[in-house]
This record gives sequence, structure tokens and C-alpha cells, in this order.
Amino acid sequence: MSSLAPLWTGLTPQEHEFQYNPQAAFPNFKDAQAGRAEVNAAALGRLAREADIAYGDHPLRRLDVYAATGAAGPRPVHVFVHGGYWRAQDKENFAFVAEPLVAAGIVTVVINYELCPASTLDGVAESAIAAVDWVRSNIGRFGGDSSRITLSGHSAGAHLAAEVLAHAWDNPSFITGMVAISGIFDPRPVMGTTVNAEVRLTEEIARRRDVERRPVKASCPVSIFVGGLEPWQWIDQSYRYGHHLHRSGLNPEVHVLPRWGHFDILSEYMEAGSPILNAVMRQAKA
Repeated sequence: MSSLAPLWTGLTPQEHEFQYNPQAAFPNFKDAQAGRAEVNAAALGRLAREADIAYGDHPLRRLDVYAATGAAGPRPVHVFVHGGYWRAQDKENFAFVAEPLVAAGIVTVVINYELCPASTLDGVAESAIAAVDWVRSNIGRFGGDSSRITLSGHSAGAHLAAEVLAHAWDNPSFITGMVAISGIFDPRPVMGTTVNAEVRLTEEIARRRDVERRPVKASCPVSIFVGGLEPWQWIDQSYRYGHHLHRSGLNPEVHVLPRWGHFDILSEYMEAGSPILNAVMRQAKA
């Protein structure tokens, strides 16, 4: 790895906050979720869902399983990991992700996980990994194929999906694809933002959870997306993670989608034929 100083060295505090705190870069960030609220509520009302399944003792170790439509039999499985900078959000706000997938015959799981500041980033990452492990062991009861599990994650959720790829599984071949959206993969710059008052990163934890440098254990197709309207140092994290996957022997694709910012990019799940939805479908059905 390069011994050059980190990219963010020399930024003023205001510049650093803009580059590494999406809420500072997009002060109208709440509008994106509000704009999806009606579609999400309709999806919650329409879809067959087994909600709040426990995968551990912590009250946030819960997940929702959305049954796939169509013929019976082992179906491909997709796990979605929400963002929120490891400290916010809830799985119920992302039923809209499941709707096009279950219609295509894909069993879809939307997870919650431990959140900061009650947990450290170690606990957050370990809980997301535990959720995927539960899915591998139990999804057959819901008609899913435990040997065909793909992942997608947004923002901090992209980091957690990358944690799954870096985990030392006994046999990681069950992970058959991953889509990372607007992710942060090296947590170190978070320590220079106001977000760290809740995330409580230390240098030791940040380096331990740096998926830009840890070996990748799962060999699968990876698609990386980021919004073209996002701050350029945030965009750079996606390219750097792509380089890391190349060094690990994978051949990821990296796309900058010009019309999207950090929060509204998830609207791609609601657009038939969109690049992100196409990538998720393609991997799940491969």
C-alpha cells in the first residue's frame, strides 16, 4: 500500500465535514426518504412479510423476510443492508427495495443491526455478519436457496456488505454477488467529522474495520455505484474499494451515476431497468 498521506489531509474542518458527512453535503437529506414514504408504505401493505425475526439477543438483531412470488422451490436470496452512518435508520423504511425483487422470484431479507453509540463499530459489523450467517442457516424455511445469497448495501450498509465479503467464513461460496452503493469503506476520515460524536471511532477500531485494506474472502461479482453529485472524496472511496477488489483478484465494475446524490440514489430500486436494480437482479438470478 502507498505511504502517501491520506487524501483528506489538509482539508479545513468545514471541507472535511462536507466531504465525509453526507448530511452536510445534502442538507435536504430528509426529502429523499419522505419522497419514498408513500411507495414504501404501499409495499409494506402489499408484500408478504415475516417481520422482526430475531437473529440474536440484542434488540436490534432483527430482520424481515419477504417471500418471493411465483413457483415453489429454492429461490435466490437477496439481503439488503441499510445506511445511516452506523447510527440510524430502520429496516421498515426499505420495503420498497424488496418489492421488485420478490416480484422477480427473489426471496428478500432486509436487516437491522446494532447501532452506535450504544454499540461500537465492531459490534455493528459483527451483528451484520451474524444476520447473514442466520440467513444462510435458516432461509430454506422461507423457500430460499442458502447457496445463492447476494447482498446490497447503501452508505454504511455498503461498508457492512463489504465486511461480509471480508469475513473468514468456513466456505464463502454461498455469497454469489454484492452491490455497494455510495459506500464508505475506510472509516478513518469519519473521526474528523461531527458524526464521530455518536460513532465513537478510535484509530484502532477504524483500522480494524477498514475493508479497503482487509483481504477479501468471498470471490463473487461486485458492482459498485456512487452518485455523481456526491462530494468527490466520497466518490473516491468507491474507486479505491474497487482497486482493492482488483488487488484481491476480483473484477468489480464501478459506476458513477450522474443524476444522483447520496440519499436519492436509492430511488434506483423503484425504477425498472435502472443500473442498480439491473445489477441486483443480474447477480441474484445468475
